[in-house]
Amino acid sequence: MIASINQPAYLPWLGYFQRIAVSDVHVVLDHVQFEKNSFTNRNKVRTSNGWNWLTVPVWTKGHFGDSAINRLAIDNSGLWAKKHWATLRQSYARAPYFRKYEDFFEQVYGSPWDGLADLCGALTTYLLDAFGITTQLVFSSELDPQGTKDELVLDLCQKVGADQYLSGALGRNYLRESLFEEAGISVSYQDYFHPTYPQVYSPFEPYMAAIDLLFNCGPRSLELLMTAPGGTHP
Repeated sequence: MIASINQPAYLPWLGYFQRIAVSDVHVVLDHVQFEKNSFTNRNKVRTSNGWNWLTVPVWTKGHFGDSAINRLAIDNSGLWAKKHWATLRQSYARAPYFRKYEDFFEQVYGSPWDGLADLCGALTTYLLDAFGITTQLVFSSELDPQGTKDELVLDLCQKVGADQYLSGALGRNYLRESLFEEAGISVSYQDYFHPTYPQVYSPFEPYMAAIDLLFNCGPRSLELLMTAPGGTHP
């Protein structure tokens, strides 16, 4: 059984979904501390001027060391949702499949959200379904997680019954593969080859939020996500 693990992310990029797609079970690492300037609460979307960050503001002041992602509150004092939806409509209104998915996103950005994990979960669940990815999701906060860094990863793999762990490329910097080998779990790494596909604006910009592919390619999205013909590599 192949397991992958990743923190929740706001409008994740394609590599996030590809790693889930090739796994038998994916652990949503929602109990760990929020990292500022990470992709947990922001991502990039293609615009007529290149790309822009969409960032969900969160409350962190006064919560240093106690900002677990699954308890992190959104700062709704501003108009972030209205601004995000306006950006998406302006940027993707001409995309071939935007209208197909528009109603869901309009509803999301028109609804109140208190917790970041709930928002990320709703968006990710919808995108998994839209792409046709059926991998089982479990949440680290429900698994009585133990340890830190690679020991935490190993603990979660054991708790979901994995015999293979698919890590992101950065795992090479901290995973002690000997620990996994002793536990009977093999380790491999994702080196994602990004597909090139038609975008509303030229030239092509890789590493956008996965909605960029969905709005532009619709039913072909999963094929492109998995095969990456004519793609680019970091």
